[in-house]
Formats: sequence, structure tokens, C-alpha cells
Amino acid sequence: MAPQPGHQAVVRVPVATLWTAPEAVRPIDRPALADAPDVAAWVAGTEHAQRIGDCVLTQLLLGEPALVTEARPDGWVRMLALGQPAAELDVRGYPGWMRTAHLAPAADVDPPTDTLVVDVLRTTLRAAPDGPPALPGVVLGTRLAMAGRPVDGWQPVRAPGRTDPLWAPEGDLVPLPTERPEAKEVLAVAERLRDLPYVWGGLSTDGIDCSGLVHLAWRRYGVTLPRDADDQAEATTTLALDDERPGDLYFFARPGRRIHHVGIVSAEPHGGRRRMLHACYRTRRVVEEELPPDRVDTLVGAHRV
Repeated sequence: MAPQPGHQAVVRVPVATLWTAPEAVRPIDRPALADAPDVAAWVAGTEHAQRIGDCVLTQLLLGEPALVTEARPDGWVRMLALGQPAAELDVRGYPGWMRTAHLAPAADVDPPTDTLVVDVLRTTLRAAPDGPPALPGVVLGTRLAMAGRPVDGWQPVRAPGRTDPLWAPEGDLVPLPTERPEAKEVLAVAERLRDLPYVWGGLSTDGIDCSGLVHLAWRRYGVTLPRDADDQAEATTTLALDDERPGDLYFFARPGRRIHHVGIVSAEPHGGRRRMLHACYRTRRVVEEELPPDRVDTLVGAHRV
């Protein structure tokens, strides 16, 4: 049964894309729109300039909650991404459009008792221990509910829209932390994403943007930050420049404009020189670098989560 307006749903595919409107999608977006989307193939099939645009808003990971607000007969729903705060757009979550096929009614999934999180760049859920692939491309930061004890190195987990458990390599999963992580631990997760392609609205290890990198690194540890950079600045604590430490955040804005970029502090400042790890629009990938002069000119603050 398709999710209905006014009801919650959950993502049933490894990575689902939230679009500005059904009419905004392009022919090159077909791999991301398929009933079983192939986001890696979508990113690989686009040129650098095609990964920057106003058609993609964000992405949701397997099991992520949503609230359906409108359903169209052509297979699209308008919804709110409940796990991605966006105070300036909707206090309930990030709004946008998604393929109906990428969602399952929330009633199909029992409330989790023990939650695991994917701790590798991507893994494959299988129909049986070491069996045929059922859900390839499940990415870092995805939360999965345990469905029993491991068997021969394989962990059974529940997946939305599936009656029977699926199986993941036990070593690809870790318990979702119950204690707040240190910032340097979050930085270490983000550092594993170096050289990942820059994709506007991306929120997975197939491609990511600047605020997506920050959001996903903290999500790995069970901490929910807003989705967009300006909202992330509002949700964090301002520091005096030179008080920042690795794992803190740098925010950037042009005079009189809203914050447009965020990076993760990667080293203590020294002699007025600063370094950060960020998903860089210019280089089209995740890089760690010293702030060049034009970045320094737009640096508006350092913040701590």
C-alpha cells in the first residue's frame, strides 16, 4: 500500500532523492528515479556542471522517516524529511518531492529496540547469510534495527517494506552510540569521505555537498543537525576565532548575504592560518586544505556543535 497524505512513511531504498518538483527532473536523472535507484550510476553518469543545480534538495537514507503531505496519481508524493531539520522552510522537516516507490508506510516497520549504524562507505544487505544481494548500496550512517543474533559473521536486520530480515556483514555495522561523541571522532568520519564527488543536495557516500558532509558525519554518531549550512550555524555555538579546535565548524557568507558554505575545522589555527575539510564546490570533491585568501575574506565565524 502506498503512503497516504497525513501519514508517516519510511525510505525503503538505500538512498532516495528529494526533488524541488517532479517537473524539475532531467533525463540524466533516470538512474536516481528508478524504483530501485542506482545513485552511484547517476552520479557517475553526470558531468561536473550537471551535479550543481536547483532540482535536488537533499537525500534520505534507508529507514529515514518522512511525513507525506500530498500524493499525486503519477507516482510522486510531497513530503517532509523528518530527520533533517530545516527551520527556515518547515519546522517539522525538509520539504520536497519524492518518488512514491521509494517509500513504505511506517506501519510496515516495528519500532526498533536495538539500533545499528553502517560504519563503512557502503554495504550490501542480502536475502540470507552470504546469499544473493537484496539491497546493494546501503551507505555510511544508515540506521538499521537488529532482527536477531549474528550467524557466522552475518547480522540480521529489519528493512522497510520487507517481511523477512535481510543480512549484513557483521563487521560493517556498529551499535548506535548512546553518548555524545567528541568532535575529533566526527572529524575522523568526515575524513573517510575525502575525494568524494561534490553533488548539490547529496547526502551519501555516492556524492555529497558541504552541509551534507557535516550532517552525515554527526548522524553517524546519532546526533541530528539541520540539513542546510545557515540552519547549522543557528543550531551551534559561536566561538571566538582562534578558539576553534579540530571538529568545530567554519561558516562563510558574502557581505549582506546568508551563510552559503560550511567546513569542518581540521587543525588548530596557527599564525592566522586555518585548515578545514569540506565538500568544495570549486574542486567538485571533498578536500582538506588551508583556507585560501578568498575563503578567509568570507569567513564569518567558527562554531561548536
